Amino acid sequence: MRYALALDLKDDPALIAEYERYHERIWPDIEASIRESGITAMEIYRVGNRLFMLMETNESFSFDAKAAADAANPSVQKWEDLMWTYQQALPMAQPGEKWLLMNKIFSL
Repeated sequence: MRYALALDLKDDPALIAEYERYHERIWPDIEASIRESGITAMEIYRVGNRLFMLMETNESFSFDAKAAADAANPSVQKWEDLMWTYQQALPMAQPGEKWLLMNKIFSL
């Protein structure tokens, strides 16, 4: 499966640069948690302060299972807290939502 998600960064060039530096080499336990969840490939793109994430997963992947595993993993929680320093919810996000799943509207 392929999923597209969106999130905003705080509109501050210095914070955006720091966020990108963290993603040049993510923490090893974060990469492990991503792979262990069934995500086989992940890319993040940026335009301005808008982020677009493309995830490819195997058949075992579940957003609910990933959320539960992340909540139980102190390293992931530390990473998420750090990343929230740079991120901000999209205007249409509900309280507590971060990355929002995008709807596919066209394919060629």
